[in-house]
Amino acid sequence: MKLWIWLIALFSLPALAEEPPVVYSGTLGKSSIVLELDLNKPDEVTGRYFYQKYHLDLPLNGTLDGQELKLQEGLDDFDDTPRPELTLTKGENGSWQGNWTNPQGKTLPVLLQPVQLPAASTDDGYLSALIHTDAYEYLRLSALQLKAGKSENFMGYQLQWWTEPQSKISLFEIVSGYPETEIQAINQKLRTRLWQEVSGWHACMLGASRFGQGEYQQTVTPEYLSDEIVSVSVFTSYDCGGAHPDFGEAPVNLNAKTAETLTLEDVVWVGEGAPFHYLNAEDRTLTGKNDVDFDTFAEYRDKKWAPWLVKQLTAAHPQQMKKPTEESDDDCDYSEPSVWQFPAWYFTKKGLYFDPTFARVLRSCESPEWTVLPWSAMKGHAGSVAISQEQ
Repeated sequence: MKLWIWLIALFSLPALAEEPPVVYSGTLGKSSIVLELDLNKPDEVTGRYFYQKYHLDLPLNGTLDGQELKLQEGLDDFDDTPRPELTLTKGENGSWQGNWTNPQGKTLPVLLQPVQLPAASTDDGYLSALIHTDAYEYLRLSALQLKAGKSENFMGYQLQWWTEPQSKISLFEIVSGYPETEIQAINQKLRTRLWQEVSGWHACMLGASRFGQGEYQQTVTPEYLSDEIVSVSVFTSYDCGGAHPDFGEAPVNLNAKTAETLTLEDVVWVGEGAPFHYLNAEDRTLTGKNDVDFDTFAEYRDKKWAPWLVKQLTAAHPQQMKKPTEESDDDCDYSEPSVWQFPAWYFTKKGLYFDPTFARVLRSCESPEWTVLPWSAMKGHAGSVAISQEQ
């Protein structure tokens, strides 16, 4: 699962909530803030807020007693460290007013009103959609400005890079090389992904706030562009306050004609009958329904796909695919089909690159450089989308 998806789910959407979080705007002292509260459990109120000048989340937790709300600023760190507190009283029309007090005794007034949002936005499609799905994130992202970076030519297509300065998240848009209608649709998907990664960065900083500053480093690399394909590697290393730092590949693979997300079965099919189309939950919310349920999908990947891929990679890379022995330098067993059941993947000039999935103790085995399935190995195994395979 992509990092930004589970982090946003963790901090934005309470499990089994009766009502969605309520978003407010207002002032703390003379500073403008945006605040979000989950009020479903009076004994366990949670939330977050950011100063509009800085955009960084500050977590909140506390209790609601009738019309009185008491919140502490910061995640529960299981010690007695004094923290700033907000004491608020509910007013008319859903408003709150009260005070913020820090451990040194400084007190500032707080005034909050439920946010009033526009019915539509002139921003790109993703930000406009956030008005109705995540007002808190809309108010953050819509205030951010992207900075133009380098321009480059890749595989005959002109790219313009953009960076969000605070998070340092970068992605490109395509300036030329496709028909204008295709460029617009592709760029909307790429811009959506950029904003999602910015949200992921903010969620990571929030998750790590109990332990200090989080770490979130991302490398975006265009891998393959053609009349039919847009394929981009998105590799992220992060430490968001969990038990261990982590890393992972979450590529962008698009059908250039439609800008729809490509699944592996759209590209390569080794099963019986017609290829099916199965998207992960985060992609499905953007692009539509699946043809099959997860159990059918997982069984195909386990019984058909993974053994086939092991056979093909063994033929293409016999030395690297050898099963390790007691005398081997490492324990990376790339001959084990289970590590290829749900790989990350993207297009390259030589074929499809696959990133296997190992148990945590063997995570160092992931992201090998050589695991490319040659175009020739895919002959006779076309998926549901017509793609001209390179020779």
